[in-house]
Amino acid sequence: MCFRLVTVFLLLIPPFAIAGGQLPYHGEGDLPPVQDQILLQQLKRDVCRAGYCDLINADKLSLALVVIPSEGPTRLAMLNGHNMAYAASLPKVAILLGAMVASERGQLTLSEPILDDLDKMIRVSCNDCATRVLALVGRENLLAILQEPQFAFYDDDRAGGLWVGKDYAAGTAYQRDPIKGLSHAATPYQVARLYYRLDNGSLLDDGHSKIMKDMLDDPGIEHKFVRGLADNGVKIEMRKSGSWKDFHADSVLVHHGDGHYIGVAIVEHPDGELITQKLADVFDDLARGRAAP
Repeated sequence: MCFRLVTVFLLLIPPFAIAGGQLPYHGEGDLPPVQDQILLQQLKRDVCRAGYCDLINADKLSLALVVIPSEGPTRLAMLNGHNMAYAASLPKVAILLGAMVASERGQLTLSEPILDDLDKMIRVSCNDCATRVLALVGRENLLAILQEPQFAFYDDDRAGGLWVGKDYAAGTAYQRDPIKGLSHAATPYQVARLYYRLDNGSLLDDGHSKIMKDMLDDPGIEHKFVRGLADNGVKIEMRKSGSWKDFHADSVLVHHGDGHYIGVAIVEHPDGELITQKLADVFDDLARGRAAP
């Protein structure tokens, strides 16, 4: 019954449309927004087998899986993939993007102290570092960058996306997102889309892309997806996670022998860290064409 409810609910959503219009898509180099129906059915099946149907139905779990084979088309599957959710430190990837865009435009010099703050912000999720970089990029400037048409990582007429409306420090939010009033938020689709564009070079120039990739590589916190994939023989090339109270988020771009895949999960549950560990295996099995146990 639970599986049937998820299937019916998701199939009611047209593959391109969401809220006020079509999803952002900039052609070659951008993440194709149409879901692969076979992969979607497999993802629903395996998430329900793992015991997480109720979380999907309650909008407490949101997922995106992007399979990028060495040959053949990219395949996308999502469950609540356009759901705006509190994502703790995961939206620090947006601050990293904002710093690179500001540098590319000559608005920010990437000095050694700034690069060190960026590295620690991503690798070990340093909150003070994130707040310092955010101040340099400019709070309003970052939100404007995320909403620029060339990036379109947030759109309140469609399905939201990445949002940073509060310092990573004590205090109140300076601008909550217009859709759900969240301070640090993300949708799995937009996180996956950022990784996809960064991976194929369509996001920034080569120099700034390399800086972003280097900082997202070699995670400094080994939990959630990292722990779940530890024995799977894969290479994590990009990763950012986040945790606060019952809110847990993780995102990876993984290389394996036959290609790449991107996995994003945002969950609200006391056992969210364990759930993300188990979901790492679900993503890995599906992306590599292995039957679920």
